[in-house]
Amino acid sequence: MTSPDSNTIDIVVADKSPLIQGGLANLLDGDDRFALIATAADGERFLEAIERMKFDIGIIGWDMPYLDGRGVLKKMAEVSAPTPRIIVYTGNAAPDVPRQVMQLGGAGFCQKSESLESLIETILAVSEGRMVFPFMDMSKPGNDPFGLLTGREQELLIALSEGHTNIQIASELSISLNTVKFHLKNLYGKLSVKNRAQAVACYLRAHKPDY
Repeated sequence: MTSPDSNTIDIVVADKSPLIQGGLANLLDGDDRFALIATAADGERFLEAIERMKFDIGIIGWDMPYLDGRGVLKKMAEVSAPTPRIIVYTGNAAPDVPRQVMQLGGAGFCQKSESLESLIETILAVSEGRMVFPFMDMSKPGNDPFGLLTGREQELLIALSEGHTNIQIASELSISLNTVKFHLKNLYGKLSVKNRAQAVACYLRAHKPDY
């Protein structure tokens, strides 16, 4: 993907946060090893970038509007043509996310809580064909349903566990009541429950302290 007469690593960044986009742009533009080709605010626009241009690495968020990181990786798996290597760069701390990224064909994973040097090292390693992931005990089945929840769905689940109504949740998160209902429907499906009482019970069982 990178031209033979150039050693620069061509990168496209996709993240819902303009601050993250700007921060990564400054980081990459200040390093001669990298060339930032484009930025995108969501997964759909990132996939459009893949169709329009060639680049080496995509750095994408996990929780993005329209199409999240999981959706991007699933769509890319359906493409027969060569695609860029993907690094998921996220603030989502769900323990099952790195496993999902690996299983869906991602090449690297980096938490936003880590240093920028860690992200740079991840980019360089992935550009050399290596995979970069935190330690995971692969002998344990990856069946944590909470790892499938988006950041917004996790917020709603916590609010439910605190006894908040849909109207209260909509007000606290500055979203519409219909949006709350939409997220709850997806949340129930991922947890395989039928209502808020079952969702809260599931959450409380999973987060019950060990004595």
